[in-house]
Parts: sequence; C-alpha cells; structure tokens
Amino acid sequence: MDEKTLERIERMEAALDRSIAATETLGRALDEMEALREEMGALFRYYGSEDWFADRELTLPPETKAGVLSEDLVYDEISALRDEAFRMLTLATEILRDRL
Repeated sequence: MDEKTLERIERMEAALDRSIAATETLGRALDEMEALREEMGALFRYYGSEDWFADRELTLPPETKAGVLSEDLVYDEISALRDEAFRMLTLATEILRDRL
C-alpha cells in the first residue's frame, strides 16, 4: 500500500470520528431543545402579554434576575432560535439531498 492511500484512509477515519462526535452532540442538543419546547412556548407567549407588561411595572428586589422583562433579551432569543432553525433546515435539506 502506498503512502497516499494510507494518508487518505487516515483522513477519512478522522472525518468519521469527527462526524460521529458531532452527530452525537447534535442529538443531545436536539433532545434538550425538544424537552424545552413547552417551556420556550410559554416564555414566548409571555413576552409582550398583558402579564409581561404588568410585571414590568413591578418594583423587584435588586438581586432579582429579571432579564425576561427587558425588551431585548427575549426578542433576541426568539430571533436567534429562528435563525438556528433555518440553519438546521438548510443543513438537513442538504444532507437529505446528499449534498454534503
């Protein structure tokens, strides 16, 4: 066996190892997102609701974490999640069409 063939096999083996690891990581991330769907839906419905506007008027203790009452954090998360969803859809379509 020549050196070029061995190098190719080693490159492909490394690609396989990285692919397996990435697929496992992706699977865990998708499991986490699926588990959070109901909670995220509640958060996204809360944002901009009557309760959200009422809660923004409250005087909270200074140590209370309340980024959810800001105008930007939830909106930015909704936007980021949608951007990642489109990215997943694009990648999934390419994978299913064998355009890796």
